[in-house]
Amino acid sequence: MPVQMTLFYDGECPLCVAEMRRLSKADQKSHLRLIDINSTAFEEFPHIDATEASRILHGLAADNTLYLGLDATYHAWRLVGKGRWVKLTRLPGLKTLFDAGYRLFARHRYTISRWLTGQSRCSSGVCHKR
Repeated sequence: MPVQMTLFYDGECPLCVAEMRRLSKADQKSHLRLIDINSTAFEEFPHIDATEASRILHGLAADNTLYLGLDATYHAWRLVGKGRWVKLTRLPGLKTLFDAGYRLFARHRYTISRWLTGQSRCSSGVCHKR
């Protein structure tokens, strides 16, 4: 089956890289294409704004629907058959709260990564302290 969604993620963020590895492992049917926004592969997508993609996760569905933040996360996990746990973040009433939390995480992802993993940045998929 062809790729159903391309995710544009920050390959310098240890927590983001870990999430993409989990998604990739769960993607048994190759529904996802994962693109590090810091890689040359990102150049294939000039219509995706690099500044915005570094600010918030972008997911481009096969039908050209653009999903942002937790909407992209939800659709990606749903495509790999594991969307039940993240579906809670999309429920009315909770969505606003989770989206605010995601925006806070995204803004401070390097600091949060350092707190949780001891690593603040990755380079070429290898994380290290800075």
